[in-house]
This record gives sequence, structure tokens and C-alpha cells, in this order.
Amino acid sequence: MTNLKFPKQFMWGGATAANQLEGAYHEDGKGLSIADVLPQGKDRFAIVNQPDFDWTIDESKYRYPNHLGIDHYHHFKEDIKLFSEMGFKCYRFSIAWSRIFPEGDEQQPNQAGLAFYDALIAECLKYDIEPIVTISHYEMPLHLVTKYGGWKNKALITFYKRFAETVLTRYFKQVKYWMTFNEINSAFSFPVMSQGLVASNGADDKHNIFQAWHNQFVASAWAVKMGHELDPQLQIGCMLLYATTYSYDANPVNQLATLQQNQAFNFFCGDVQVRGEYPAYTDAMMDEYGVKFQDLEFSAAELALLKHYPVDYIGFSYYMSAVIETTQEHHAEVGGNLLSGLKNPFLKASEWGWQIDPIGLRIALNQLYDRYRKPLFIVENGLGAIDRPDEKGEVQDDYRIDYLRQHIEQMGAAIHDGVDLMGYTPWGCIDLVSASSGQMSKRYGFIYVDLDDDGEGTLARSKKKSFDWYRRVIASNGADLA
Repeated sequence: MTNLKFPKQFMWGGATAANQLEGAYHEDGKGLSIADVLPQGKDRFAIVNQPDFDWTIDESKYRYPNHLGIDHYHHFKEDIKLFSEMGFKCYRFSIAWSRIFPEGDEQQPNQAGLAFYDALIAECLKYDIEPIVTISHYEMPLHLVTKYGGWKNKALITFYKRFAETVLTRYFKQVKYWMTFNEINSAFSFPVMSQGLVASNGADDKHNIFQAWHNQFVASAWAVKMGHELDPQLQIGCMLLYATTYSYDANPVNQLATLQQNQAFNFFCGDVQVRGEYPAYTDAMMDEYGVKFQDLEFSAAELALLKHYPVDYIGFSYYMSAVIETTQEHHAEVGGNLLSGLKNPFLKASEWGWQIDPIGLRIALNQLYDRYRKPLFIVENGLGAIDRPDEKGEVQDDYRIDYLRQHIEQMGAAIHDGVDLMGYTPWGCIDLVSASSGQMSKRYGFIYVDLDDDGEGTLARSKKKSFDWYRRVIASNGADLA
């Protein structure tokens, strides 16, 4: 793989999310989002899934790092200038729904919120950085959960349409690439962030999960319709959490379980959004969870909308692979991106237990492209690690460089395989608050932010060793990975 080439127009960049870096959670009219009430710590999902969880902020018991983020709201010009120094061709970010519609159900948007994104997008374009916008990235307005019950309520389709129409209409001339929902399939395991569902409002009933998905599929199709009516050249994609999944062994029972896991987790949401219809295995899959498709609230008009307005490309995150085994009981488990699984004896793992599998990315790219034959975009990938500045205050993150180098090599191999890959935006291109744990110490960035898990620090930005390495990768269009 020494002579692999990337397409001339390949989009190199980085990715973030509003709720993890902006901060300013109560400034300029912004309302509370679900991310604003998630406490810090590895048990944050267990806490919000307690039966008595009521979506309130209790600062006497917990820290809420999203409230400050890395204060990107006041530092975005400095941050985007640093992205430009790395040579970013594109920058993936999200628009905080509750900054535009603080409660989510208003008729008119918050102009101060729009003004912030006016300035942010203008700053990107100033440096010839292509903005790539995720419309909803784990930050729905809290009011839509506490009053309406989250995405299981069809009323949210109307509210999302209003939000999407507002931002699409305002920015379609400046922003060509959009994604409708971040990691939409993550609700399979953790519906709190993408659907606003926890135990106290119905997350334990899979009927609610599938109803919420259907409502999101319809909302996504509306966004595609609106975007294409504004400009047929707009590219509006879905975004999936993808974990290449292996059977533990050749036992047919485990092979079947792996097939079914792939259908339920990796493919179901993509099948609907890309192919425009529910897959043949829908009834059998739902039956496993005691749900009947005909019991969902849907209409023929909604199914027709899904069919006529599939997405234009598939964005996805890839951090790790998974192993499926159903015939034994005592295999070691490991952590992962919102889900855990069995330990793969052939792989090493990160400090957080996420198994590092670059070849799994090549497999993922081939699986997705073979299935859908639509352009792919790796919009999240990276290594969360504890970065310790040396005596000079510099971070020598060779471990991150090694991780990214191996994954980029496999991207090039997949392109050689025939995969149509649009671009690559490593996650957390600047250090930000972790979604899975709410920590700052779990760092992904090329840029170090002086802030600790207790919210202490100067917020000063500094370049890690990986900063110059990634700059060379981009400048050489992936040829220089040394």
C-alpha cells in the first residue's frame, strides 16, 4: 500500500459538535439542550436512566462540562484560523438546535443564534474551508423532551422541519454538504442523546425507539426534499455509527447472530434512509424486541416521502470493531463507542478499552459501498487518549499519529478496492468534551486546550505534534504519512 492515491478533490478536515465545544450554554437566548443536563462521568448514562431522572440540573451533585465546553463560542475565530493552518479543506460542525429555537417549538428563530452561525460560516469561507453541517447532533432542545416526550412524539417532525427549513434556507448558498441526524442508529443502545428517551419517558419499550426512528426518518426525508428544492446540487446525507462486526468463530449460530446484529445496528437506519424503504428483515427484527411494524404510527404518505427523498451520501463514524458470540458465557468484555462487546484477541485497545482495528475500517468502507453504491464520507474517527504536555508544554502524541496513519492507509486501500470515498474529518480536531464520559481528559485533538476535568485551566490553545503531521498529510493529499 505504498503508492495509494486519494482523489484530487478529496476533502480533508476535522469534526466537532456544538454541544461538546461551544459552551455559552445560556448566552444570547440559547435554551437548554439535553446535552446541558448530562452530568460528567463514566456513569452519566446510568444516572440519566434511573427511573426518577427528571432532566433537571443538580450542580450540588454533578459537574456539567458542556456548559463551558472549550468556549468555542468566544474563540471560534482563533480555532478556525488554526484549522486553516493545518490546511483543512472542510470542517464538519453542528448547529445547536436550542440556539436557533430555544424551546424547540417556537414559530420564529432566535436571531442572535443565527448571527453566531452567520459569523462561523463566514469565518470558514474566509479560509476556503468547506462547511459541512450536521443539523441535529445530540443537542435537541430539552423542552421537546420534557413537554413532548422526545422523538417518539410525531409533533417533533414539525419542529425539526421548521428548524431544518430555517438553517437550510439561510445557508444553502454557503453550505453545500449537510447531514440530518448524527449517529442516528446509536439509539439502538443509548436513545437519550439522539431521541431524548430515557427509562422515565419510555426508553425501555422498544416500540418507542422504533417509533422515534420512523419519525426521524420522515423528518430527514423532509430535509432532503427542502434542500433539493432550494438547490438540486445540495448534498444531504445521513450519518451512522458503524462498528465492523465479526463472529467470534465459525459456529453457524454465531455467524447468524452476527448477521442479525449487523442488520439491527449497522444497516437498519441506513437501509431506510439510503434505499428509501424499510428492509425485508424489518418484521423479523422487530419481532425479536416484541414490536410489530403495523403498530407504529405511520402513513402511506410518509412511506412515499421516504421513497422519493433518500439521502445523497452516507456519512459515518468509525472508531472500533465488535465481536459477536452467543454460545459461551465467560469471554472478556471491552468498552466502545456507546456500546461494549467481546474482546478481540488479535487487537490492541485504547486507554478507554476501544479496540483499535484499522483493517476494520477498510472492511466497513467495502461493506457500505457494496450495499448502497452511494458516496461515503468518514466524518468521525480518532483516538481518545490522555495527553500530557512535556516540560516544554508540548504534547508528543505519536500514539495518535500512529492510529490515524494506519486508518488513512486503509482508507487508501478501500479507494483502491473501488470505494467512492468523499473525505475524512477526524473527530475532535481540537480537544473538546467527550460525549461518552463528559471528560476533557479524553482528548482527540490536534490542538491541545488547557482545561481539565474540573473546568480549571486557561483555555489556551497549543499545537500537538500531530498538528504538523496532519498538515503534511493534507498538503500531500495523503501521500506523506511518515
